[in-house]
Amino acid sequence: MLSVIVAIAQNYAIGKNNQLLWHLSADLKYFKKLTSGKTVIMGKKTYESLPVQPLPNRRSIIISDNPDDCFGGCIMASSIEDAVSKCNLQEESFIIGGGSIYHQFMPLADRLYITWVYKDFDADTFFPEIREEKWQLKEKGAVQIDDATGLHFSFCIYERKRESPVN
Repeated sequence: MLSVIVAIAQNYAIGKNNQLLWHLSADLKYFKKLTSGKTVIMGKKTYESLPVQPLPNRRSIIISDNPDDCFGGCIMASSIEDAVSKCNLQEESFIIGGGSIYHQFMPLADRLYITWVYKDFDADTFFPEIREEKWQLKEKGAVQIDDATGLHFSFCIYERKRESPVN
């Protein structure tokens, strides 16, 4: 199963200058809880922006179009298809960014773990629209307030809608 995990502003902003737009302690803990012990897939720029490389207790697949790239402790992939081929699809693997990777994986994803941040942000990277005809909201957590930033946010889980079989 391929799952996307991301924090998104209400205007779908996710980053600027290869950096996150906010620091929400509860969101980082949520990310760690969900992805620990799992495979995470990301682009090269996302990997390079991580404060700890590779992320501890995760199997990291890094997508790069440069065949000479090699990051210690990581599995390299040359394309989305190559990255998927290196996953065990019987287990949940997480797509963790960046913007281009999210856009390319959306048609393949089964589940979205979205942290909605209820504010618009100035950004240069945006998440693709979550379209109601394709995704069903399965779980919506209570709105929380981050003490450090004052930002309001909630954790939501979406499942891809499956077409009904024709009788």
